Amino acid sequence: MSSPTETLFRPFRLKGLELKNRIVMAPMTRGMAPEGQPGQPQVDYYRRRAEGEVGLILSEGTVIDRPASRNLQGIPFFHGEALEGWKQVIDGVHAAGGKMGPQIWHTGSTRAGEWEPEAPVESPSGLVGPGDPRGNAMTEADIEATIAAFGKAAGDAKRLGFDVAELHGAHGYLIDQFFWSGTNLRDDAWGGASIAERSRFAVEAVRAARAAVGPDFPLILRLSQWKQQDYTTKLAVNPQEMEQWLQPLVEAGVDIIHASQRRFWEPEFPEIDGEEGLNFAGWAKKLTGVPTISVGSVGLSGEFLAAFGGEASQVTPLDKLVRRMENDEFDLIAVGRALLSDADWVSKVRAGASDQLRGFNAADLAELV
Repeated sequence: MSSPTETLFRPFRLKGLELKNRIVMAPMTRGMAPEGQPGQPQVDYYRRRAEGEVGLILSEGTVIDRPASRNLQGIPFFHGEALEGWKQVIDGVHAAGGKMGPQIWHTGSTRAGEWEPEAPVESPSGLVGPGDPRGNAMTEADIEATIAAFGKAAGDAKRLGFDVAELHGAHGYLIDQFFWSGTNLRDDAWGGASIAERSRFAVEAVRAARAAVGPDFPLILRLSQWKQQDYTTKLAVNPQEMEQWLQPLVEAGVDIIHASQRRFWEPEFPEIDGEEGLNFAGWAKKLTGVPTISVGSVGLSGEFLAAFGGEASQVTPLDKLVRRMENDEFDLIAVGRALLSDADWVSKVRAGASDQLRGFNAADLAELV
């Protein structure tokens, strides 16, 4: 007799990547790396998820080698001495039978509390959001150095033994600030009126990463329509604009699009295919033909930003997810809060032990459980 969640446990293969199931641990900022250095707490935290049968683990955001690439003091580096710690992390994950990639990040001009980096923050036009100035507009030299830093981080991921690497191009951070017309007011080759023109920075970052890792190492790019600065904004208001946005990124070397939305079951263009229509990941797959990861409030009530603010999240059924995955709308599903609180969430789902699943408790944010 087949399990109701059997479709989540099909193997997935791409290039040299072989996953035992379709469940991805979503990247989630933890901010617990003293001086930017991951250590034994991170080794144990990620190893526990591998032991709990997560198909692919994506790390918390790890920042590239730029003077002000992070907006919280405890965010880990992915350069310099920190790479020794990440080597221990991936070795521990592999020893437990897991697969993993770092999420490679630059927070741009975003704010995340009172802490300030020593160097001025940087962004395309010195803006956090529309009409909200902060820090410096990047020079041509800044842009070139940042692109090179993305490439070097991807190359280091491969050298350390990671199975994939993900570039963070979503949620209003640096790459996304280039995409967004509200934060990219540049009148040079890094700006433009169209999403295709404003995608040049991301295209070059992907090209640098691809050059560093070669043709056979999988690259993931995380994207979102919404921004932390504005939940309602959209980079692409129709499928034609979405194709103009995504296709150049795929041509530059993206193997998998990680299409982030706040609720995975919400249709991206309901005016076209209705209230049960394709979500962001579904449209990204349809338009580009590459595999996609969906994400957004999987298995829990509420919404993740509210939950991180202390709102309780209760366990919810997975039937909507199963139905969409049975239809191959997208290829992989990323799970955030549920896996943050419960390292064994995947193995419990596989065993049909829904009565043992835990809700999310914001108190779990205070430690690496």
